Amino acid sequence: MATSDQKLNEVTVEGTQIRVEQKGDTTSINAGAYKVNPDATAEDLVKKMPGISVENGTVKAQGEDVKKILVDGKEFFGDDAQMALKNLPAEVVDKVQVFNRLGDQAQFTGFNDGNTDKTMNITTKSGKNNGKFGKVYAGYGTDDRYQAGLNLNLFKGDRRITVLGLSNNINQQNFSMQDLFGGSAGGGQRMPMGGGGGGRMGGGGSGGMGDMSNFFVGQQSGISLTNSIGMNYSDKWGTKTNVSGSYFFNNSSTSTDKVINRTYLINPEVSQLYKDSTGSVTDNFNNRFNLRLEHTFDSFNSIIYTPRVSFQNNSTKSDQFAGNFMNDTMLNATFTNKHPVNTGYTISNNLLLRHKFEKLGRTISLNLGHDLNRKKTETDQYSDIFAIDTAFVLNKRSIKQQSKSITNGTTYSTNLTYTEQLTKVTQLQVSYNPSYTQNYSEKLTNKYDSISNEYVTKDTLLSNTFDNTVSTHKANVSVNINKEKYSLTAGITQQFLTLASIQSYPTNRSFDKTFSNLLPSITYQYKFTNSKTLRLVYRTNTNTPSVTQLQNVIDNSNPLLLSAGNPSLRQEYSHTFVTRYGINNPHNSQTFFVFAMASLTNDYIANGTYTATRDSVLPNGVVLGRGAQISQPVNLNGNVNARSFATYGIPVKSLKSNVNLNLGVNYSKVPGQVNQKLNYANTFNIVGGVVIGSNISERVDFTMSHNANINLVKNTLLVSQSSNYFINTSNFKINVMPTKSIVLNTELNYTNYQGLGSSFNSDFLLWNAAVAYKFMKRMAEVKLSVFDIMKQNNSISRTVTETYIEDTRSNVLQRYFMLTFTYNIRKFSSMPTGATPTK
Repeated sequence: MATSDQKLNEVTVEGTQIRVEQKGDTTSINAGAYKVNPDATAEDLVKKMPGISVENGTVKAQGEDVKKILVDGKEFFGDDAQMALKNLPAEVVDKVQVFNRLGDQAQFTGFNDGNTDKTMNITTKSGKNNGKFGKVYAGYGTDDRYQAGLNLNLFKGDRRITVLGLSNNINQQNFSMQDLFGGSAGGGQRMPMGGGGGGRMGGGGSGGMGDMSNFFVGQQSGISLTNSIGMNYSDKWGTKTNVSGSYFFNNSSTSTDKVINRTYLINPEVSQLYKDSTGSVTDNFNNRFNLRLEHTFDSFNSIIYTPRVSFQNNSTKSDQFAGNFMNDTMLNATFTNKHPVNTGYTISNNLLLRHKFEKLGRTISLNLGHDLNRKKTETDQYSDIFAIDTAFVLNKRSIKQQSKSITNGTTYSTNLTYTEQLTKVTQLQVSYNPSYTQNYSEKLTNKYDSISNEYVTKDTLLSNTFDNTVSTHKANVSVNINKEKYSLTAGITQQFLTLASIQSYPTNRSFDKTFSNLLPSITYQYKFTNSKTLRLVYRTNTNTPSVTQLQNVIDNSNPLLLSAGNPSLRQEYSHTFVTRYGINNPHNSQTFFVFAMASLTNDYIANGTYTATRDSVLPNGVVLGRGAQISQPVNLNGNVNARSFATYGIPVKSLKSNVNLNLGVNYSKVPGQVNQKLNYANTFNIVGGVVIGSNISERVDFTMSHNANINLVKNTLLVSQSSNYFINTSNFKINVMPTKSIVLNTELNYTNYQGLGSSFNSDFLLWNAAVAYKFMKRMAEVKLSVFDIMKQNNSISRTVTETYIEDTRSNVLQRYFMLTFTYNIRKFSSMPTGATPTK
């Protein structure tokens, strides 16, 4: 038989690569379906994916804040959600998985209690998870701007080591909000239900409590000098022990100049404006350590131990000039110089003991927790207060004082959980969760004595010693039904809480309260198909006031804006409803996801403010000048928060791009008291946006987006006054490689504000650009970059609360040029003999 060779024409098969798959509660996004440039980070990659965004340092997925990012299922620098995104190159990412993660105790028992955290897991490519990769870089520019850093990842089977180093004065930071100062005492206890986890949803002013939801620090106002170093380690020791841990140190110095215009919501006839101009320098030092040790003794017994330690030191020097104006007439003003120094540490230990019986579904587990918080603040303050009385006579008084505040907290907690399989589809869970928290708060203020030239006279009006204990007992019974198409979990918890407070200085007083609450919870999930799911959650929780909210001591750090605690506060009680609905079509790569949440809080811890219409003396003897204000937390009903988010993603072949459409509708109703009158701050917010991410090639990589943010604000005390405002933001970022050695990139960010104060309405363009040359087999690079070409960078924000509306402008980093050298480290190898593949 004769044979012949014939050359066939090349055949090109084009198709849409599967982008998203739904596997149960997990949305798995294929990284290979999203093309990015060779130098892109994991953060650049996920920004192109449907439903994922990174805004002001906060990672969001499917409308919720991502609480934790894992790498191949293991922790990466503890709870820093952006560490992995900023430090892993996009080329090593295989898939990005988004899911609602149960707690360790619930994962073990297999009982879905509905208490989850939005989690992202980055799985690495099989050919890229064994070797070393990273980069080292250094740059210097105009105005003595500089940057230098190291990012080294050593992956070998189960062993993962990451070393990070950073030093710059161009506002690049890689640490979390807890590192700015995390040494606060445990006090406010949020009591979730259903047997664990959860927490209060929504925002709003909460009696002076800080909102720490935005955990990671991104580009911020002011100009910062940062030095940091960190190390992350994870490994499998033998066949039974998994370990992961991290250490992180940072030092930052931030110079900030801030201007504030605040309009108080007093009444329609009177317009009172507070103006504030403050310059400050803040130095911060932080050390933190996290460890997770998981050991499996046998198929029936295991333990998880998770200690955390953090030490902080924070110092601020500030000069402030502020004044109150009524109908354009100055009432009073103050010049204040302050120097607070904060030191503190937190220590947390958690030990989870787990045992499975031979009978399927029968388990018992014991969770032991201990938290220790210590914080000390020492402040030197000098203030001159100027006031104009009704006869237009200028009066002056001065404050020269030293104060020391100590806030300590210790918590012991236990959670004993037992589960029993009742039928093939039904499981019972019974748990008992006692906890005990002891807080101590002391504030001592000494006045300056001109004769002795020392601070020796104790100011009893500004000093206070306060002890507080919170004892909680919770008993829970829950049932879980798990069928092929749906699962249902229903539970009820009886909670008994005792709040005992003792004031021992300047007078002896005691405040005792007891609370008894029923806390129901329901979780329902229905699976229409493998790619279409619906999840409904209802839960209740309580929030106990913190020791600082309860302590009735005057804070006069701003003589025009005094504040104090309220020992009569009651705990909050909240109802929360959550809905999640998702569709992923693997055939046409379209995705659709909806998230909605609504909460109602009774006895909400709100702000109650009083503005003096004439010079007054408070019951404890402190002077409150005309136009000055004092605020205290108070319990009010009717706090409502509602959020919704929808995202639709589709590949567009004609554009060779992926298009993501996002829409969010939010509403909040926050109660407050203004001069004994009830006010509700109603805010209706609509956010719509589109993101177009190229999918052309590695050599042409662009992302363009636009977001419109509409805020409609109405206060019941000032119905006729419009406080509506609008923010439009547009972004275009492109990276082009005309040759293998030349890289051109530019980024334009346009922001437009409307509806703010006349001096705050503005629009500005932040335009950055760079050109780079690669050599040494494209492992080395020299780049010339310019930041803020138009010199228009700005920092403007609006804050709406139940007692005031505030516009803020801060100094920011502006134009500079920089020349940077970068050397990329890439050395991958096959799996060594005997190593365990990473799952």
